[in-house]
Amino acid sequence: MAHNIVTLILVLLVIFLLFKCIYIVPQSHVYVIERLGKWHATWEAGLRFKIPIIDRVARKISLKEQVLDFPPQSVITKDNVSISIDSVVFCKVFDAKAFTYGIENPMAGLQNLSATTLRNIIGEMELDQTLTSREQINSKMEAILDEATDPWGIKVTRVEIKNIEPPAEIEEVMTKQMRAERERRQTVLEAQAHKEAVVSRAEGDKQAKILAAEADRDAQVALAQGKAESIRLVYEAESQGLSMLNEADPQDSVLKLKGLEALRDVADGQATKIYMPTDMAGIVSSLGVAGEALGIGDSTSIKPAEKKAKTKIADPCEEDHKSEVSKGAMETHDEIEERLDELK
Repeated sequence: MAHNIVTLILVLLVIFLLFKCIYIVPQSHVYVIERLGKWHATWEAGLRFKIPIIDRVARKISLKEQVLDFPPQSVITKDNVSISIDSVVFCKVFDAKAFTYGIENPMAGLQNLSATTLRNIIGEMELDQTLTSREQINSKMEAILDEATDPWGIKVTRVEIKNIEPPAEIEEVMTKQMRAERERRQTVLEAQAHKEAVVSRAEGDKQAKILAAEADRDAQVALAQGKAESIRLVYEAESQGLSMLNEADPQDSVLKLKGLEALRDVADGQATKIYMPTDMAGIVSSLGVAGEALGIGDSTSIKPAEKKAKTKIADPCEEDHKSEVSKGAMETHDEIEERLDELK
């Protein structure tokens, strides 16, 4: 009976040891196996067995990418300004053996290395450059950390500067500077807008004056053309009249009548100077009868010049008794003088 109990205990112990020697490695994980205190193998995902007592799992490592959010670091810039920078490091293990045996605490070493690298990079830059060169800082830190962590089996995939906090007095100065810069930009924009408005207004006035001058020129040209056209039409009409007159072959009497009409227009009493042709006497003598027949001489009323009434002075030598013959002669003499004055 006692022998059976011992046998059962031994069987149970063997089964327990067998279960303890069976391992299932999850996906994206590796196990580092040591045999008798020395690295023996690196198990990847799957079902694995180890020798009891001789083999042991030294470390279980995840191959997933990890995000390490380190606490803010106080750094000093090249122009002696103390700022606080918060950075984030993305990394993953690519060599489990180096990660296990390369450094005692890989994550602590990466954190300290990140802090010192950040201080070195920021110490070579001024504050303004630090605030505007995040991409440059990220690239430099990634290259330096990746190269430094290769012996540790760590691959640094990305580094990001999460926050940069300058001192309060620097923030106040930066706020004033930003406000001044915005005011300067606003002033420049207003000046440019005013300049463009003035230039546009001047261009508009110039264009309006040019259009007005062109319109005035076109009007003057149109008036001149109209006047020239009217003069041309008048001369064409006169030319056609003369041509028709020549074609009609007028008689001498008609020509003399036209000449008499022209003389009537000249002698309308309004002109200050009258130019008489050299053959005026012949024309008047030849057309006298025709003028009286047509009544041309009576058609225009001639205003006689006003003359002073003559005062007849009695002749003391004249006798009181005159004959009827002598009185008729005196009246005839007076009429002749009146007609001479009218002719003048």
